[in-house]
Amino acid sequence: MIDLTTVPSLPGVYIFKDASEKVLYVGKAKNLKNRLKSYFQSSELDERKKKMVQFVKDFSYIVTSNEYEALVLEANLIKEYKPPYNVLLRDDKNYPYLRITITEDWPRIDVVRKPKRDGNLYFGPYVPAQSMWEALSFIRRNFPIRTCKYNLNKPIRPCVQYQMKRCPAPCAGLIKKEDYMKGVEEVVLFLKGKKTELLDRLYEKMQKLAQELKFEEAAVVRDQIRRLERIFSQQRVVSQAIEDMDVIGLYMKNSKISVNVLFVRNGLLIGSKDWIVKKAFYENEGELISSVVEALYSKNLLIPSTIMMKKLPESLDEIKEWLKVQRGAPVELKTPSSEEERALLDMALNNAKIHIESKLSPVETTLEELKQRLNLIETPSKIGAFDVSTLFGAHSVGSFIYWEDGNFSKNFYRHLKIKEPRGIDDYSAMKEIVLRVVRKFDTDEGVPKPDLILIDGGLGHLNTALKVINELKEELPCFAIAKEPDRLVFPDGKEILLEDKKSSSLLLKKIRNEAHRFAISYHKKLRKKATFQSVLEKIPGIGKKRRLTLLRHFGSIEKIKTASLEEIASLPGFNLTVAQKVIEALN
Repeated sequence: MIDLTTVPSLPGVYIFKDASEKVLYVGKAKNLKNRLKSYFQSSELDERKKKMVQFVKDFSYIVTSNEYEALVLEANLIKEYKPPYNVLLRDDKNYPYLRITITEDWPRIDVVRKPKRDGNLYFGPYVPAQSMWEALSFIRRNFPIRTCKYNLNKPIRPCVQYQMKRCPAPCAGLIKKEDYMKGVEEVVLFLKGKKTELLDRLYEKMQKLAQELKFEEAAVVRDQIRRLERIFSQQRVVSQAIEDMDVIGLYMKNSKISVNVLFVRNGLLIGSKDWIVKKAFYENEGELISSVVEALYSKNLLIPSTIMMKKLPESLDEIKEWLKVQRGAPVELKTPSSEEERALLDMALNNAKIHIESKLSPVETTLEELKQRLNLIETPSKIGAFDVSTLFGAHSVGSFIYWEDGNFSKNFYRHLKIKEPRGIDDYSAMKEIVLRVVRKFDTDEGVPKPDLILIDGGLGHLNTALKVINELKEELPCFAIAKEPDRLVFPDGKEILLEDKKSSSLLLKKIRNEAHRFAISYHKKLRKKATFQSVLEKIPGIGKKRRLTLLRHFGSIEKIKTASLEEIASLPGFNLTVAQKVIEALN
């Protein structure tokens, strides 16, 4: 039992750990004592809490001065430990940006993945990166700006980029600083999507060159204008009224969370990124949004001036303060206030929905179908099944098998020998095995509580199991599978046929058949052992120890019959005389 007597009623961060001291979850609270009580001393835990708390064996906490400090500490600890039940937006690498080094005398353009607040200009993030490489390639072909890292304090010989007319060679002093900086300004206008301003400048430049009778140079600018007009026509313009904004869309299905973020910069939609979060824990939607914002902007990501979402996060003031420190300037968190903004949010939400549905595995699709057919509240990912096996009331046994996320978990299988023989009484046997297994769910001796229970049998077997489950005050959906024909029996007696070849029907029958196989295998084992021992018990001089030795070595009466005298005599505790008695008795 976890002791909460020393936990203070102060703001702070708490850390849940499993039996091996692995960090499972990091959370923050205005009042640590009250929050922890809600996990360990509340009589009404929802299913998500139960699923996490069953693995918690220890916890620690850190007291902070206020909620803002708790938020900062929580974000840092999540980044350090990456706990499985926190919202983690996993990536194999950071987001790419284009940087123009305006802090240098001769600015250059390059690609960076860790932007800094260093006075340079950053454009991005570009997700996917292909759009960034296309933009960079266009810039190198159409604008006079260097990409090299050479030190230009002393003149050097121009490289091949000058020969290819992709660099004006400031390294060799072949361009004036004033003319070079005009080219840099044009690149900035292009990356900011300032179509009108950039094209006006180039038209003016072309006309000036034509007036000076520099027709070849004017033709180069003309071609540049045509290429720009073509590429501007392909850009996705969101709105001239929306400058820099991230739009966050969330969609939840099958206990999974899909996150889609649209990156809008200078009125252009420059990228989109998706994540699937599988088993994150959160108290409510406001806390979920708060966790997503923390996870997103704990990365090497430049924060825009505005972040839009369907619902504002919990601890709004603390989140704003944290983002302000991260960005170095205030950040507005908002919900849509115009038709354009609502359309953007709808796009993010739709993308999140499409992404998670495209990622559903065949098993998840089957479980979703099962949820609909059985009218369940939650999609079942863990299913337990019971069966009883007997032969004329002899050697009655029970089995419990466990299926989870597409596979049978044999670590959680249980064979149960009926303790009180009652003759042919399947109902009493079912009552006993259900009681023995269910009362140990989520304990050190038992197995994790499943989302759904199946009983091999009809309505009578189902009612017997339901009575036990109700007496134990367990909230467990429970159904039976009857034979000839195969059909699923509901607690109210309603039935649905399982002969339709639907994936959910096939899964239910597969689980039922495995429970039956496991029960029969145990029953056969006990019968075989009993038969073997009853024959050997009649042989003089063969006690329990020698019977066990024969059982382990030969495995069957037939093999002992065909064994040689010397082979039996060589066993521990045997000699030629005893071996002779065994052979004579069996033959």
